[in-house]
Amino acid sequence: MTGQAELLGFAAGALIAMATAPVGVSGAVFLLPVQLSLLHVPSPAVTPTNLLFNVVAGPGALVRYHRQGTLAGPLTRLLVAGTLPGVVAGALIRVYAVPGPAVFRALVAALLLPLGLWLCARTLRPPQDHAGRPSTRFVTTLALGVGTIGGIYGIGGGSLLGPILAGRGMPITEVAPAALASTFLTSVTGASAYAALSLTAHGDIAPDWALGLTCGLGGLVGGYAGARLQPRLPETALRLTLGLLATALAALYLVQAVT
Repeated sequence: MTGQAELLGFAAGALIAMATAPVGVSGAVFLLPVQLSLLHVPSPAVTPTNLLFNVVAGPGALVRYHRQGTLAGPLTRLLVAGTLPGVVAGALIRVYAVPGPAVFRALVAALLLPLGLWLCARTLRPPQDHAGRPSTRFVTTLALGVGTIGGIYGIGGGSLLGPILAGRGMPITEVAPAALASTFLTSVTGASAYAALSLTAHGDIAPDWALGLTCGLGGLVGGYAGARLQPRLPETALRLTLGLLATALAALYLVQAVT
């Protein structure tokens, strides 16, 4: 049974990362319900397991974006500067204050549903007057908040950063590499924080190493393939994909929260 779970984790990681890497989402946020419902990873161990997935899977897409020359840039530095301290704070909150997934599902659904619908609407009917690029303060503050949420729930943050920045008019080709780089670095920090906390706190805090690694290896392969596919996709298709992914995840969590 353990081998079947790891094989399922590898396949899920590969398919999810291939679909999400082109729009700057690591896929961990969509892997979370698979781990909770199908693989039965206990809480809060599911959070560091998801972070471990990001650590292993992240380099696949990042290497490809680096070769394409789209990885380095000021947006990447701003996101990393905000999310790194946030993920440490989030890990502390997760272990000592928010041990259950029910509040998380309702919170993410309430945040992602309007974001996803808004992004789809702006893509299908672009506004006549563009707001321009968001300010440095806005991006850093956003990254800090998203890093904290990512540290609590192990979602990396790309699923939140992507829709917000794309909705503010930034191109997906710029947002995706920066969001994935931020997700990778914050996941390394977050996984390390959970590993340290597991030495002193009680409960299932350490990651499920076998599942985290096998899911991550699948994500490594799928992420590279997805990043390679991105330049062949038009901006409109990328923005719609990101909006639909956010909306679908919100609907899934709403159903789970109600039932």
